[in-house]
Amino acid sequence: TTAFMGLAALPLAEVAAIRNSGPLMITLLSVLMLHEPVGIRRWLALGVGFLGVLLIVRPGSASFNLGSIFILISVFFYAVNAILTRQLRTTDSSATMAYYSSIVYLIAALILLPLALWIGEIPNAHPSIAFLLRAWHTPTLLDWGIMSGLGLVWAGGMYFNARAYSTAKASVVAPFEYVNLPINVLWDLLIWQIFPGWLT
Repeated sequence: TTAFMGLAALPLAEVAAIRNSGPLMITLLSVLMLHEPVGIRRWLALGVGFLGVLLIVRPGSASFNLGSIFILISVFFYAVNAILTRQLRTTDSSATMAYYSSIVYLIAALILLPLALWIGEIPNAHPSIAFLLRAWHTPTLLDWGIMSGLGLVWAGGMYFNARAYSTAKASVVAPFEYVNLPINVLWDLLIWQIFPGWLT
């Protein structure tokens, strides 16, 4: 949910750049929770990556956007999910872990739905908050088809993600997630004609 709240307020390329703090968090958590060894080169890379995230998020500046915080929250929970996947690799299959993830997302949605219905829309709210509390619109048949297709793609992605983190060290798999940045910059350009900022 927090990822979508951030997407409501930020360009896709900027979201992808902030989400690139995921490998940093995953590596840090893999040391703290899994006691995986990380060499000095990876620590230096983590430091450079963290500085990059600070440049993009710009905390304390006039251009700071609350949506950045929501993306960072989603990245933290994604990192925790990757670490738990690594821990459960000996007892559960990748399909089971993907199923568990789906159940957690469903429970979160069921908890947040009454909140949105109870509070309702807030005039002049930040785009992230407005997205969370927007009015209900009954999905059309096309909407249902799109959501079903996205659900299948997401479920497949969760399975392969669980498979990757269960077969290799988290600190080794995490850097491969950087592939998403150029892909998301391309989507921004092709779909929304949004050019990334120079920091992104």
